[in-house]
Amino acid sequence: MSELRIAEAARFLGVSDDTVRRWIGEGRLTGGRDASNRVVVDGRELAAMAASGSAALDDPSGVLSSARNRFTGLVTDVVVDGVMAQVSLQCGPYRVVSLMSAEACRQLGLEPGRVATASVKATMVSIDTPPN
Repeated sequence: MSELRIAEAARFLGVSDDTVRRWIGEGRLTGGRDASNRVVVDGRELAAMAASGSAALDDPSGVLSSARNRFTGLVTDVVVDGVMAQVSLQCGPYRVVSLMSAEACRQLGLEPGRVATASVKATMVSIDTPPN
């Protein structure tokens, strides 16, 4: 079982340490103690809460897509250099960067502050974990 300290749990949920403590006090999360007597939260319970309470933006395009990994966010930066453009989106706590033709960037009207959706479809996804 993976246990996370209050500060780690707060970081993963995007809330303050005090909010996690309040949720433990209210019974929304179960707090326990680790070997050092620090308050911890069960990783599985935290994952379930994160999945059920994710606050992703709705995709405004209404497009149906076979790509299941779609991230809606705000365009934060556009760098056009010759025939290519680099577009950065802030999708919740995640930054997604796309390289595309400058023509496509212009046609989509991409500029900072614009809502856009990035679709990711890959044959390989790497996952890393920290050592225990």
